[in-house]
Amino acid sequence: MTMKEEFEKLINDQSIIKKIVPELTYREMDFHSIQTMNDNVYSFLLFTGYLKIKSKVDNDHPYTYELVIPNKEVKYIYEDIFMKWFDSYQRERKGKFIDKLIKGEMIEAIDLLNDVLESSISYYDSLESFYHGFMVGFLQETEYEIQSNKESGEGRFDIALVPRRITRECIILECKHSKSVGTLIQDSQIAADQIVQKGYREIFIRQGYPKVLGYGISFYRKQCYITKCKD
Repeated sequence: MTMKEEFEKLINDQSIIKKIVPELTYREMDFHSIQTMNDNVYSFLLFTGYLKIKSKVDNDHPYTYELVIPNKEVKYIYEDIFMKWFDSYQRERKGKFIDKLIKGEMIEAIDLLNDVLESSISYYDSLESFYHGFMVGFLQETEYEIQSNKESGEGRFDIALVPRRITRECIILECKHSKSVGTLIQDSQIAADQIVQKGYREIFIRQGYPKVLGYGISFYRKQCYITKCKD
């Protein structure tokens, strides 16, 4: 379960089970790293009064507790501030992700999308449509119009990011679900080849966009790989 989902549970008056670090100091907190936050943030919230202990949980760890939001006033802070932080986190990364695609910086784009997958998804579906829907949702509210499953060339592309200005780059994304980590690179290449072979970029070239980029993206659980189409 991701931290955002755990915060949503707390806001809905449910409890979460967490191991607390009793010796944690503020200097150990790093609010720029999601992974570090996941390790220590609940201890910090408990010590500062933004969570309270409902009960102690008996297991191998001596500091494991069932935690809840202490009152309505603090609940409002979660709703108004913490959840907005998560939304801001996603907006920042979607802008950077698109920028990396435009620049052809594949490793950086892969790292950004893996970061988003790691912090967002707890449910795994074996269908390509699940990741297709995830990408459509992730890329909303940008300066691009998101088109999905529209006819172009000899088939239907998965996702197109169509700029509102004709002078900007248009981006086509084809999504694949991999059966294992070992096939991620191969599957992303297959997706990239499909964009070229079926002419998904042609409709946007005819519309006058000076550059139409294509990327195949393969997914396996919380991992992805991206391959750029050949020009």
